[in-house]
Amino acid sequence: AHLDLKKIELYEMGWNLKDGLRECLVAAAPYGGPIALLKGHYRRSPSARPQLEIYSSSGLPLASFPWKSGVVKQLGWTVSDDLLCVQEDGTVLVYDLWGGFKRHFSMGNEVSQSQVLETKIFHSPYGTGVAILTGALRFTLATNIDDIKLRRLPEVPGLQEAPSCWAVLTQDRQSKVLVANGSQLFILDNTACTPVTPPGLSPQASSIVHMCVSFSYKYLALLTDSGHVWMGTSNLKEKLSEVDTKIKTPPKQMAWCRRPKSQQPSAVVMWDGLLIVVGECKETIQYHLDDDSVLVPELDGVRIISGTHHELLQEVPGACEEIFKIASMAPGALLLEAHKEYEKESQKADEYLREIKEQSLLSEAVRQCVEAAGHEHEPETQKTLLRAASFGKCFLSNFPPEQFVSMCRDLRVLNAVRDYTVGIPLTHTQFKQMTVQVLIDRLVYRKLYPLAIEVCRYLKTPEYQGVSRVLKHWACYKVQQKEESDEVIAKAVSVKLADAAGISYSEIATKAYESGRTELAIKLLEFEPRSGEQVPLLLKMKKSPLALSKAIESGDTDLVYTVVMYLKNELNRGDFFMMLRNQPVALSLYKQFCKHQEQDTLKDLFNQDDDHEELGNFYVKASYKDQRLEARVALLQSAVDEYYKAKNDFSAKTTEDEMRLLRFQRKLEEEKGEQLVGFSLHDTMTTLLSVGLHKHAEQLYKDFRVPDKRFWWLKLKALAEKEDWEELEKFGKTKKSPVGYLPFVEVCIKHHNKYEAKKYVSKVTPEQKVKAHLAVGDMEGAAEAAIERRNESEISTVLSRCSATTDHLLMERLNRAKATAVKK
Repeated sequence: AHLDLKKIELYEMGWNLKDGLRECLVAAAPYGGPIALLKGHYRRSPSARPQLEIYSSSGLPLASFPWKSGVVKQLGWTVSDDLLCVQEDGTVLVYDLWGGFKRHFSMGNEVSQSQVLETKIFHSPYGTGVAILTGALRFTLATNIDDIKLRRLPEVPGLQEAPSCWAVLTQDRQSKVLVANGSQLFILDNTACTPVTPPGLSPQASSIVHMCVSFSYKYLALLTDSGHVWMGTSNLKEKLSEVDTKIKTPPKQMAWCRRPKSQQPSAVVMWDGLLIVVGECKETIQYHLDDDSVLVPELDGVRIISGTHHELLQEVPGACEEIFKIASMAPGALLLEAHKEYEKESQKADEYLREIKEQSLLSEAVRQCVEAAGHEHEPETQKTLLRAASFGKCFLSNFPPEQFVSMCRDLRVLNAVRDYTVGIPLTHTQFKQMTVQVLIDRLVYRKLYPLAIEVCRYLKTPEYQGVSRVLKHWACYKVQQKEESDEVIAKAVSVKLADAAGISYSEIATKAYESGRTELAIKLLEFEPRSGEQVPLLLKMKKSPLALSKAIESGDTDLVYTVVMYLKNELNRGDFFMMLRNQPVALSLYKQFCKHQEQDTLKDLFNQDDDHEELGNFYVKASYKDQRLEARVALLQSAVDEYYKAKNDFSAKTTEDEMRLLRFQRKLEEEKGEQLVGFSLHDTMTTLLSVGLHKHAEQLYKDFRVPDKRFWWLKLKALAEKEDWEELEKFGKTKKSPVGYLPFVEVCIKHHNKYEAKKYVSKVTPEQKVKAHLAVGDMEGAAEAAIERRNESEISTVLSRCSATTDHLLMERLNRAKATAVKK
């Protein structure tokens, strides 16, 4: 199988490196990411420090500063374009794209004690990982630097010196290390060191000198000391090919160059001044290098960075090969020719089109041209292919336009980000894998806000994911600029963000506050419509009065309580009360809280406000909670004093009556042994009457001026419940009943004593006579009373109670009386 490769020059590098990449530690991020150089990393003296420089992929400088920390063993980039610098002592320093220090972490005590021999930075399904080989010839692994869990891998048997080569594999969502010790291979995982043998490895090899894993971790390439490159699957179960490079010296670097879904393997091996590509066939492809270079593995190829140029080496995509190979008769190639002839106004265009249509391959031809356009870097070639596709579409009635439209959009975006000034040389395959969202994030990270907004608008990204998000990042960057005044920045931010949906000004204000610009943060918070977002930051900034005002304006009681509780903990008692006095709503809510939680604080609040009425109420409520009579009376006396100060005579008198009642109850308890303290006046009299202490009940009746009707009702019920009919009769004769005598009848009947009830029927007033007679079951008497009063409704009531069998004559009489009453 023949391997077709193409080498594209991406950029002529903008940096000016005197010695090229010689004596530099170099790390380039995948997906066209930034490049980091550490010049003179071997230098140790303070007078000549190493220099760390960060560039875009086109060589434009982003950051540069002298390295003042420890000896760096390795540079690498995280998945989010942060730079990792791994030191000899196992400390990893993290910098942003602009050289700003973010944080550091350690790879553990064992690493710092035995020092770092070699390190590899890799990307796992969990994030960015770091693998370290220590001076003790042991491996330590962290699969995710954002959630560090260090794993010390098992020992490699027979390892006396640093292994000839090693690599990190990711299999079954687990990171493992593949180690070569001479001709032996071992896989180290969390628990075991397993010897493995690559199938079909050349027997001439006595040692494996280099290895590399593909971008997807699916494939592995091994280079032996005999110059053979073995390629196979990374689980070492299948061999894909083996090629003799005929060079036995160890290479500088090795990387995979295989496209996704490609049918054949391909790897790149680099020596000084020479690059060899090996594939399935025995022949190799050689490129001569004029300068020191670095290989950067990508998803669909290898980037080659030298001191002057930046190139992309990749397998020619299938669609491009079909169209551009010499004398190709592929439908895409014929369509491209047809379009060229059409532009020349030649009739050959029709001949080419007929040939494609006769084979019913016009849809395939259009698809090939569109796909090939995506793989081309030159805009003119892209246009030529897309015009050919558009020309072919004119002769198809039902060709779906989505693929063509989508490719035009994608290429416009890719051409914009590939521009020298931006320097992100993405291929279409990488762009699709990366997704638009990540590309926008990367543009934002590089502070290319206008371009990010244009991309969002052009690709019609939903506003909250696109333009709004970019503007928020821009605003967060803007508020950190020291050279402009608070007013200018606040105005610029409000104008730019005025029409943006879903912007959280509180996040921007937080950034301003963290940058030491408190006044700017307050100005920005004025634009935040959600009080729940404003208030926490205002509290953090110690702007308590403003936070309280905003919380009250929001109408959210929970928010007000949050602020009040915060102030209570932060301020001294006096200042806290003074602040609340200026905010009636907050004071009212705090009082509600104190009623349930802090009674003593409530009392202090009333005292401070000279609120005698509420103080009186407070003492009354407190008195009910105290079981001791003396304390209860003392509290009630305090309440009386406060009510008089508040000029509330009614409450004062009522409270004094309560005190008198309590003393009376205590006295009676001591004399008679009845439990009375705490009862209401009504319950006290009821209890006294029920136990026969009539005189004491009457004394209360007189002392507290209980209304006659109420007392008579109480005594009536109490005597009936005791069934003291004799006492009830005497009571009924003492004086004329203020409640009438029907209640006497009713209580007797209620307690099933018809005999006693009849004694009171004659005393009942004429209006209640019928009711009384009916209550005792005297139908004759009820009829007489109803007829005598000539009341139609009363006659009807009696009739309804009569029985047709036993009261036949009475019913006739009542009916006659009713007829007479109706006539009148």
